[in-house]
This record gives sequence, structure tokens and C-alpha cells, in this order.
Amino acid sequence: MRSSVRSAFSGERTRSQRGRSTAHGTMTAPSNTYDVIVVGAGISGLSAAKLLKASGLNPVVLEARDRVGGRTFTVRNKETKWVDLGGAYVGPTQNRILRLAKEYGVKTYKVNEQENLVHYVHGKSYPFKGSFPPMWNPIVLLDFNNLFRTMDEMGKEIPREAPWRAPHAEEWDKMTMQQLFEKICWTSAVRRFATLFVNVNVTSEPHEVSALWFLWYVKQCGGTMRIFSTTNGGQERKFVGGSSQISECMANELGDRVKLQSPVYRIDQTGDMVVVETVDKQTYRAKYVIMATPPGLNLKMHFNPELPPLRNQLIHRVPMGSVIKCMVYYRENFWRKKGYCGSMVIEEEGAPIGLTLDDTKPDGTVPAIMGFILARKCRKLSDLTKEERLKRICEIYSRVLGSEEALHPVHYEEKNWCEEEYSGGCYTAYFPPGILTQFGRVLREPVGRLYFAGTETASEWSGYMEGAVQAGERAAREILYAMGKIHQSQINSLEPENDEVQARPFTTTFWERNLPSVGGLLKFMGFSTVMSAVAAAGLLAYKKGLLPHRS
Repeated sequence: MRSSVRSAFSGERTRSQRGRSTAHGTMTAPSNTYDVIVVGAGISGLSAAKLLKASGLNPVVLEARDRVGGRTFTVRNKETKWVDLGGAYVGPTQNRILRLAKEYGVKTYKVNEQENLVHYVHGKSYPFKGSFPPMWNPIVLLDFNNLFRTMDEMGKEIPREAPWRAPHAEEWDKMTMQQLFEKICWTSAVRRFATLFVNVNVTSEPHEVSALWFLWYVKQCGGTMRIFSTTNGGQERKFVGGSSQISECMANELGDRVKLQSPVYRIDQTGDMVVVETVDKQTYRAKYVIMATPPGLNLKMHFNPELPPLRNQLIHRVPMGSVIKCMVYYRENFWRKKGYCGSMVIEEEGAPIGLTLDDTKPDGTVPAIMGFILARKCRKLSDLTKEERLKRICEIYSRVLGSEEALHPVHYEEKNWCEEEYSGGCYTAYFPPGILTQFGRVLREPVGRLYFAGTETASEWSGYMEGAVQAGERAAREILYAMGKIHQSQINSLEPENDEVQARPFTTTFWERNLPSVGGLLKFMGFSTVMSAVAAAGLLAYKKGLLPHRS
């Protein structure tokens, strides 16, 4: 990373620095008057400010932390060189964040998936290739295929921009994903994997999230294959040098317009200008404000006039997911020597980690495995010490990989996002049952001169860095439209495909499209014979977990 970026954000800015004139000399700092105030210097807020500045306006960005980047967080030290303890992964169809990376000369590299992945279930490891582990039991295979086919089919009914307008929105929103799984899944094996699928994608439990919201979330990321896959999916690549570079480069470009350690506590729209006050007694004025924070963080702020009823209630109802990101470093890449790429799908209730990926540097140095402690496990294991968590993680890696070497790490990094005051959790806010249809329509709706960004307000790759960019740029264009600078049709612009990271379609086989569900198979067979009755009884026993099975 270029030295100018590093020097600009290697330490905290002092309060005296925050009171100086802006880098561009168009506005003197003592007046603290701008065209737009952006609250939050994550990727979304900085994307908004960057676009506004490029459009000839004078924005300022107020950030509560002593750093930029929000839910991206790159740590640099001698043990790791650099490590992403927050948002890290990018892939095909995430063209906005890739466009920013290209502009700043930040390269991507592919997450290693050359060797076998490992599926660990019932105490045994099964190597595999592809996005999902194979299911050898024919009944489980039918059940597994039907679950993911059904989720994608249901997703097709849900509009990206307005999921609350889906034909079955009310019905699906009243239902949790757990209830949906109980309707769709016949086998305990598939219900268990489906739980992990929710845990991994939204760091929450199936009983916590609305089926409508989760199905929308998967759909707006491109479907079940795109969201879960490494190769050709959402986890295909990382940034050389870390994802925080994107925010640091944008902040460097904005200069003294970015004010760190400036938590906003009051926003007043009653006068000709919107007045924003920070905890350190600074006052800023602007024609417009963009809120680029998770919705729940609005609860830390006082609004005058108070927020409209639905907006006020919305921000009380969208909690953040729970995750600890864990990076275990080793002396050598022993898993690759055993024919494993470092990706593990771990189905064991006692295991702290549910999913891993190789985190070795692209040149093969600094061997490491990244793992997520997700949802219920994150909440359960937060009380342990860092050392205790590391011990448990190494023990499960040793069992899954069949290696004594996994017990002897040389370094460990972790980040519990639940303790972050200005995030509240990660990766994203989730919608419990009943909330999306009742309150979703106000998520992006301006309140007077307040506009809303943040990855939660995106309609493509919401919850990801890509969604953060889309939301920030959309909010900026809404203000440009309000000022008469662009046409309304320009607010939601299409992004051309990145020429270096191109998406390939996911193709399904004839059998994947046409295999019956377990219930459909039974219906086809009928129950008229003794044999079909016996088969049904056996199937029921299997579904209840009374018969042994591999997966």
C-alpha cells in the first residue's frame, strides 16, 4: 500500500487537526458548513462522499471511531504482514467494489481452493470438490437438492428493490427459516446443513430470521450457489494488502473532510440548515445529511424533529448478527501437503467453528486458516478467554484435518464484532419475522433532508462491501437529484461487469432440476401396498434420526 495512505491513517487525528481548514480550501473549518454531512466513514459513507465531491459538492464525513473502514478492519503487524479481521471477500458480480479497487491500484487474488475441501460430520472427514458437499444417501440427496432448488425458486418471486411486494410476502415474512425448513426438509441431515447455511450467510439462527428476508438476502446475492461458493462466488477473492485499503484510499482522497473520533449524538432539521452535533461539542451544518451506519446505531442519536413512527420503530427492530472471526497461523501449510485446500465445512455442535477458508498469503507465505464462530456459538463462546477459544479451534482443526500439527499454531488473531460499539455486530443487520413487510419500505426512504446509506439499504449484495458501495452511491445520487443536478433515472445506475473478475453462470443438470422431493417421491409411489407402508415407516424413522446415516 502506498506510503501516503499509510501515513495519513497510521494513527489518530488530533482534535486540533479536525479544526483546520479543508484540504481543498473551499470552506474554512471554523464555520463547519458543508453541502452534505455524511455520518459514518465505512465503505458506504466514504463512497457517498467521494461521489459528491466528484460532482462538485463539498461533503464532510463524521466518524465515531479513530479509524475509517467500519466493518472492514485490516491489522498490520510483523506476524501476519496484514490480516482482514472484518469484511474481506469479493467475487464475480461485485463490480462496484472491484471498480474502486482497480481505481486505487489494489489487486485481488483468489482464495485457495486447488486441493480438496473437507466436510466433517458425525466425527468423520469427507474430502470433496465443488460448492456443496455431496450427499451419498439417495433420500438425503433428494432432500438436499429440493431444499436449495426451492429456496432459489422462492427467491425468484421476490423483487430485489422491494421484497415486501412479493406475492407471498405476508405469509413468508410471518415464518422463520426454521419453520420453512420444517416444511421443506424431511431429513435431519439436511435440516442440520440448512442451519449451518443460515449461520454462515447471515451470522444468525434460522429461528431468528424471517423467511422472506433470508430468501431475499440470498436472491439479491445471486442465489444459493453464488452466495455460498468460493470459486465463482462471493468468497472467490481477497484484496492483496487488505480490504481497509479501499476506505483508506477514499479517505486520503477526501483529506481533512474526514473527521475521526467524532460520534454524532444530535441531528436538528428545524432550521434552514441541518445542524449536526458531535459528542466532542463540534457543530456542523449542511443542506443534507447521509446516514451511513447500521440502522440500529440511529438509536444513539437524538433527532429534532423526532423520526417518523415507522422509521423510529424500524431502528428498534433490526439487530445485528453475531460472529467472531478467527485467524490461526502455522509454521507451514500442512493441510495442503495432506491434499486439503483449507476449506472446512464443520457440522458438530461442540465445534466452535462452522466454516473455514485458507488465509495463506497469495505468495504462499504466512500459512493461516480463517474460521468463523457463528451465531449461537459466538454468543456461547464469548465468555471464554482468547487462549481458550484458540485451544478449542486447534482441537477441531486437528480432528478434521487428521493432523497433530494443527495443535501447534505460531500466532492467533481474532475479532469479536459483538463488542464493537459502533457496529453492534457483523456481518449485517437481520430482519426477524414480521418486520420486513411492516417496516421495510422506510429503510431507504428519506426523512426530510436525511438520506440513508449503509450496506443494509442495498438491493445487490446487501451485507457485503459491494452493497455498501451501491448504497452509498445511491444515497449520494438521491441528493444530487434533489438538488436538480441529475435526472431521477440516474439514481440507480447499472454497473458494467469488471473485466478482470467475470461471472460464469451456474448451470444445473437435468436431474437437479427434475428430481422429485422426498414428499413427491412418496406421493408418486402411493401407500397402497404393504411395501410402500414399510418404506414410509423407514423414511419417517430416518427423518427423526432413528436410523444411522452419513450426512
